[in-house]
Amino acid sequence: MSHSFQHISVLPLEVQEYLQPQRGHRFIDGTLGGGGHSFVILAAAPATAELLGIDLDPAALAAAQARLSEYTGRVHVRRGNYTQMGDFARGLGWSQVDGILLDLGVSSHQLDTAERGFSFQHEAPLDMRLDPDGATTAADLVNNLSEERLANIIYTYGEEHASRRIARFIGEARRRAPITTTSELAQVVSRALGGRHGRIHPATRTFQALRIAVNAELDGLTQVLPDAMALLAPQGRLVVISFHSLEDRIVKQTFRAASLRNDRQDFRVLTAKPVGPSRAEELSNSRSRSAHLRAIERIG
Repeated sequence: MSHSFQHISVLPLEVQEYLQPQRGHRFIDGTLGGGGHSFVILAAAPATAELLGIDLDPAALAAAQARLSEYTGRVHVRRGNYTQMGDFARGLGWSQVDGILLDLGVSSHQLDTAERGFSFQHEAPLDMRLDPDGATTAADLVNNLSEERLANIIYTYGEEHASRRIARFIGEARRRAPITTTSELAQVVSRALGGRHGRIHPATRTFQALRIAVNAELDGLTQVLPDAMALLAPQGRLVVISFHSLEDRIVKQTFRAASLRNDRQDFRVLTAKPVGPSRAEELSNSRSRSAHLRAIERIG
């Protein structure tokens, strides 16, 4: 089933505050999505400003191009991973940029499109690929990895303390028949945890862990942060929005290390603590509640 790309960009006012697009002429949105943040950036930037937008999802790229149609000629859209931003920028002849945004969340469209397999709230194939052409699905991991490797993924990426029990239940279930749908996996995890329901569904952490593993999200984030900072011009800024503690920890530690280098002071962290949504935004967009924004500026 296909439907229009719907997504509400989180922290738009805060992105504008910390990115300061009115001061620059070249920007990169490494997670273009439906183009909501890019629209905010270009609307506040000088009339000569240009933006490079990158995304893995063809549906997102099509929606972004429609959303940003009034800026045609100033927007350069590329399909790919944000880890490729340096190559894409150099392809445009850009050696430095004035601002970079990374919004690490999965879009509402991806979560709500059942066939993408991100959510246990929809009966769907167990997929979870941000790039629909990616080689590995969540079903591949669930059915082919050893129980030990599954447990390690669920513990490391989901911070799920019952990971070994969950992996054992998955192993028992898949020996009877492959686990191929989101509801099948959610039921197995619920049984492993005794069917208990607290504030979050018992399968939430396992689904998060598999999504991160399928898309190599933390590896990509670790790689892209220093590359992005290297692209910044003096007074250029990098703004990152994360949605869980693993991502936020990587951003925090990378920014801190860059600002504390002994040989030279090239960077200044702009956010002593992560910036979250206002109460009004939380009420209007419940998926913004876990958003954390951090920003850093090149001062060298």
